[in-house]
Amino acid sequence: MSDYAIEIQQLTRRFGTLTAVDHLDLAVPRGEIFGLVGPDGAGKTTTLRMLCGAIEPTRGTAHVAGFDVVKQVEQVRARLGYMPQAFSLYPDLSVRENLNFFADLYDVPAARRATRMAQLLEFSRLTDFQNRRAEHLSGGMKKKLALACTLIHEPQVLLLDEPTTGVDPVSRRELWRILYDLLRASVTIVVTTPYMDEAERCNRVGFLMDGRLLESGTPTELVQLPRRAVVELKARPRKVMQAVARQVDGIESVQIFGDRLHLLTADADAVCARLNERLKAEGAQVLTLRTIRPSMEDVFMRLAEREP
Repeated sequence: MSDYAIEIQQLTRRFGTLTAVDHLDLAVPRGEIFGLVGPDGAGKTTTLRMLCGAIEPTRGTAHVAGFDVVKQVEQVRARLGYMPQAFSLYPDLSVRENLNFFADLYDVPAARRATRMAQLLEFSRLTDFQNRRAEHLSGGMKKKLALACTLIHEPQVLLLDEPTTGVDPVSRRELWRILYDLLRASVTIVVTTPYMDEAERCNRVGFLMDGRLLESGTPTELVQLPRRAVVELKARPRKVMQAVARQVDGIESVQIFGDRLHLLTADADAVCARLNERLKAEGAQVLTLRTIRPSMEDVFMRLAEREP
C-alpha cells in the first residue's frame, strides 16, 4: 500500500481555451490535513472535482486511496467524502432525516446506521438539534451537518471545498476542531481555503495560482522560503507611510495588511533606520516599526510576484 492517500501526476483540465488546472503534480500523505490555498479562480475547486470523479481531466492521472479517478471511479467514491462549497442539504428535512437520506445514498447497512448517526450527531454537537429542520439551522450548524452527511459512510479520504467560507469565527474554530478529531481517526483531509491563517493549521500546504502549483511543504518550511526579513510598519498619515515605503532603498516588496505594511528586505536593520529617519522628516508619526516572522500570506504574495 502506498504511503500517499492522493497521488497526482501532470493533472490538467481545460475548458475551451481556459486552462483551469495546469500540469499539477501533488502527493498527499495518509493521515494528514493538506491545505490547497489560493485566490478565487486558482483552480482549487476544479482539482477537487477531478479527484472525486465529477469531471474528467484533460490529461494526466490521479489516484485516491490507490484507485484511478477515471478508470476506477466507483471504488474511489466508496472511499471518498466530498463536501462542495454549496452542499445540498434538504431544508424541509430535519437534521436526522438528512443524515438518514445520505445513509441511504451511500448504502450504509442498517446494522451500522444507528450507531454511526449517534456518533456523528455527538461528534458535530448536533444531538440536541436532531429534530430541527435544516432550513432553521445557523450557517455554522449547516456546515457541520453537511460535514456529518459527508462522513456517514466512513470515508478514508475527505475533500472539503472552502468549508469555513461564510461562517462566523466561532463556527470556524469548531469546524477545525472536528477536522483535527478526524485526523485521530486516520482520515486524510484535503481542504481548500482562501484564508492564509487557516493554511497554518494544516500539516502541509500547496499554493495554487492560475492552475499552477507555486510551492508546497509544511508551514514551517514555507515561511522560510522568502529568505528575507519582513518589516512591519504602521505610521500616520497612511498616505505618507505608503509613499515613503515605496521610495526607501532596500525594500523589495510592499504589501498592505489592514492599517499597516509588510516590507520584504534583505537588510532589516538598515531599512528600519532609513524608514524611521525618512518618516520623521516627512512629519509622520511612527507607531510600529519592527522585524516580524513571515506569515503564510507574505510567502504567497512573494511567490505570486515571481509568476510571469
